[in-house]
Amino acid sequence: MTFPAKHAHSGELSVHPVRNQQDLKRFIRVPWSIYAGDHSWIPPLLFERKEHMSAKNPWFRHAEWQAWVAFRKGKPVGRISAQVNQLHLERFHDDTGFFGFLEASDDPDTFRLLLETACDWLRKQGIKRVRGPFNFSINDECGLLVEGFDTPPSVMMGHARPYYADRIEALGYSKVRDLLAYWVHPDFVTPRVMDRLLAKKSERITVSPLRRSHLKEDLLVLRDLFNDAWANNWGFVPFTREEFDELGRTLVHLVDEDYIQIASVDGKPAAMIVALPNLNEAARDLNGRLLPLGWVKLLWRLKRHKLRSGRVTLMGVRQEYQNSTLGMALAYMVIDAVRRPLITNGIEEVEMSWILEDNTNMRHILESIGGKAYKRYRIYQKDI
Repeated sequence: MTFPAKHAHSGELSVHPVRNQQDLKRFIRVPWSIYAGDHSWIPPLLFERKEHMSAKNPWFRHAEWQAWVAFRKGKPVGRISAQVNQLHLERFHDDTGFFGFLEASDDPDTFRLLLETACDWLRKQGIKRVRGPFNFSINDECGLLVEGFDTPPSVMMGHARPYYADRIEALGYSKVRDLLAYWVHPDFVTPRVMDRLLAKKSERITVSPLRRSHLKEDLLVLRDLFNDAWANNWGFVPFTREEFDELGRTLVHLVDEDYIQIASVDGKPAAMIVALPNLNEAARDLNGRLLPLGWVKLLWRLKRHKLRSGRVTLMGVRQEYQNSTLGMALAYMVIDAVRRPLITNGIEEVEMSWILEDNTNMRHILESIGGKAYKRYRIYQKDI
């Protein structure tokens, strides 16, 4: 992590860089003051946020970031980060950097000072355009919630106050993309088009769950499938092997094998899907803490007390099958394969997210099985 030489001040409002672990702890805790009284906000697990922002995160092997906390009269009133992702620059050559982790009280001066501070740092790194929010990258929590404030976020998705969008747009930021979250009931009645496709293509397609006994091999397959499937999506930066291995190690501790499914066409891996129980539902009243009794509550809820919601976090069909009936059949088959264990485990609602607003094929598939777009996240951009 690098640090600016001095603090930024604007009257009684000041922005201080994160320099040490005590500063980082304060940075992580800012949302508690911003969302006081917001019943839709779910406190993140403090230990997980600390790990995510530590050198253990393999993202830091190809990226740099700086974080700041805003204070007014000694009280934290906001935070922001700025990131330079070398893999993004190598892929797109667009001189684009990113902001993230933006939280602030409803005050235009706080938003202005935070975003100006982040942009000043990015300019010093040679960046000419800023985009965000990304916490840290497009493969992490990203986008600003602009619709759907009245329900809690699903696991690994964000929340925001309704005024955030107005404050950001007032500073010259404009929409570059919207991301959608869909609710789907896993016990949906299969549409006729799905039945016809599965009957026609099922002889060529096999679907199998993740094999813990072959975890390393299956993680390589999942990463290859996802990176291939998403290669042409807007803004996509492929997972590195280290990033996906870290994700995989986390997933296997959280989910049953049959929550992760791989479809093959004529024996060749062709599509994948990963579902999670909605940990936010289990952790909602822990206030971010697992000690002294938080661990016990969380594990009991995950193992004994059935959660009613889940989230599909990763899904993809290999490019060669996209925009074809075989590709649609693959998408339907992995959805069908993962919904069965979800139903068995008592899951009544599944969030499918996120979906690019212009991904009409995926949106059509989700809507054909009764999916409803219920949250919208916005990514902003500005030349600096």
